[in-house]
Amino acid sequence: MKSKTIDIDFSFVLASSVHDMKNSLGMLMNTITDVMEKYPPQNESHANSYAILEYEAVRINSELIQLLSLYHLDHDHIHVKVDKHYVIDVLNDQIARNYCVLQSHKIQLELVCDESLQGYFDADLIGGVVNNILVNCARYCKNSLRIEAYEEHENLCISIEDDGPGYPQDMLDKAADTEVRIGFAGGRPHLGLLFAHKVALMHQSKTRQGSIRLSNGGKLGGGCFSLYLP
Repeated sequence: MKSKTIDIDFSFVLASSVHDMKNSLGMLMNTITDVMEKYPPQNESHANSYAILEYEAVRINSELIQLLSLYHLDHDHIHVKVDKHYVIDVLNDQIARNYCVLQSHKIQLELVCDESLQGYFDADLIGGVVNNILVNCARYCKNSLRIEAYEEHENLCISIEDDGPGYPQDMLDKAADTEVRIGFAGGRPHLGLLFAHKVALMHQSKTRQGSIRLSNGGKLGGGCFSLYLP
């Protein structure tokens, strides 16, 4: 009797494994939080160790979520749901989400956004983009982050700047090229940028399409990520 050949969809197996890892990591993050509450740091060294544990857990969790999101985007499991939103509400949600990490790393964050500023976009997807960039910036900045949202040439722009070393030149050179190059340029982990690129392209208005832009300098002298939505 001939044995049957089983076709394995590796991307599905990988996505399922990532989902399980994300759930386990969620339990680990809750345990870290409990330990920090029961046994507060006794000195700066303890506080730094807790901060590293907390940040790395958050970062890994964020990257696992990005992997799952990219899988679902590539398989058309995620569809953009555009609605009218107050931009400041979406930004404040992501700042609150990362409050503990920002505090533990003693990062000062400045938010510049008119409370009346509105835009048409998928709040969950755009919130995910902002969260991913915030988590990445928290790793590379010295002690300052700046988020600004404004209208520019009929587009909504959301920029996130840091006072770190900035984006590598190779990455800046390739950022306007294909999404694959954005995702795998050297120097930093770029799943967040690949996810941001795909989400931006999903936002369209007539002939206009969303986009992302990378630069160095800005008001803080480090890296600057900008998301443009029509």
